[in-house]
Amino acid sequence: MEANTNTTKPQNNKLLWTILIVFGVIVIGLVVFLISELNEKKEIVAELNEDKVELTFEFQNLALDYDSLRTNNDTLNLMLEQEREKISQLIDEMKTVKATNASKIREYRKELTSLRKVLKNYVVQIDSLNRRNIELTEENKEYQQKVSHMQTNYKELEVQKQKLAAKVDVASKLETKNLEAIGMTSKDKETRKASKVSKIRVCFTILKNITASVGEKTVYLRIMRPDKALLMRSLDDKFEFEDDQINYSAKRMIEYGGEDVDVCVYYKADAGELMGGIYSADLFTDGNHIGSFTFELK
Repeated sequence: MEANTNTTKPQNNKLLWTILIVFGVIVIGLVVFLISELNEKKEIVAELNEDKVELTFEFQNLALDYDSLRTNNDTLNLMLEQEREKISQLIDEMKTVKATNASKIREYRKELTSLRKVLKNYVVQIDSLNRRNIELTEENKEYQQKVSHMQTNYKELEVQKQKLAAKVDVASKLETKNLEAIGMTSKDKETRKASKVSKIRVCFTILKNITASVGEKTVYLRIMRPDKALLMRSLDDKFEFEDDQINYSAKRMIEYGGEDVDVCVYYKADAGELMGGIYSADLFTDGNHIGSFTFELK
């Protein structure tokens, strides 16, 4: 009995050590496995954090790309501003999202891809608009040059027109000849004595002019006494000459047909109005001075 007991004890000790060794190996294996899993998880988290940082950086670069787009189209500018605000909101959202939220990170990655496609579309539109603006600018330059050329031609034509009009005015101005003045008594007898003159008769011939207008014309007579006083019946007797209103001594309505026409105009003098000396007379019609001469009363 004692021999069996002694044999059993070494066997039990051996089994116990075997169990302890196996358990130790298992524990060591579990520890190694857990450490490996922890390290792997740390690596995954680090990669996710890095991916989040990189994604945020890409969104920020995309925002800068949108900021660099410039256009004169108000509608397009409004759409670009909406996209910029959307990117800004996504960047703010990403700050609150954990890096381990892989599904959310994937959503942001898809959104980034979509926004990049939209950006390319805007770039194409803006490039097209810029090219069209350049074309329109060139067309506008050509148009302005044409307008400037037309304005220059118009001004030249206006100058030529004015010169031609001036020539026509000169050519159409009536001229006179055979100007003379005679003093008449109350009995219509000719006299040179100022004291006996009742009226002054001024006669002349308006010359032929095919460029002058035909029809009724008023001829105005101005007679200046030797003392430079104008003979006139009323201060209201005026006509227009060189943008001014001047008095006249007498007037006569005639019918001018473009040929020579003889005209006489009479001025009725008041008693004692006339004096001896040299008188000057001037004739006007159509706003032009058409003749002048002097005569003497004694």
